[in-house]
Amino acid sequence: MYQKDGVRELDRQECLRLLATARVGRIVHTRHALPAVLPVPFCLDADFAVVVRTSAESQLAVAIDRVVVAFQADEVDPAVHSGWSVVVTGRATVVTDAAEYGRLRRTGPRSWRASRHDIFFRIEPELVTGSELGAWPLVHEARRTS
Repeated sequence: MYQKDGVRELDRQECLRLLATARVGRIVHTRHALPAVLPVPFCLDADFAVVVRTSAESQLAVAIDRVVVAFQADEVDPAVHSGWSVVVTGRATVVTDAAEYGRLRRTGPRSWRASRHDIFFRIEPELVTGSELGAWPLVHEARRTS
């Protein structure tokens, strides 16, 4: 806890509850031996894995297949100096099961760019951390609505 900085650590359940309310996040991966960050649409699956949809021909697909990545989503209101940030760290794997792929095409995140060769990545939540910034009403509101 960093109370003097206006930051409070969130537990895993609070993090997952808040993460489920976001629709855009950022994948942090390595590109040319340097950190790279890319915004992506996503959803949180029933087992709390982060699901990302992208083109099979994208550079992202090549960069993150079977490697450990970080995924971050947040909501910040600069006007009132408060918000939250959640980071999920885990291995990204391509969904290869036909039934799961079909389910995700119907219920998963929508692509920002139409592609006939979309694939889905699952990021298994091995480490989930989060912080509440500034005032504390966001987590309390999330608790009331879930």
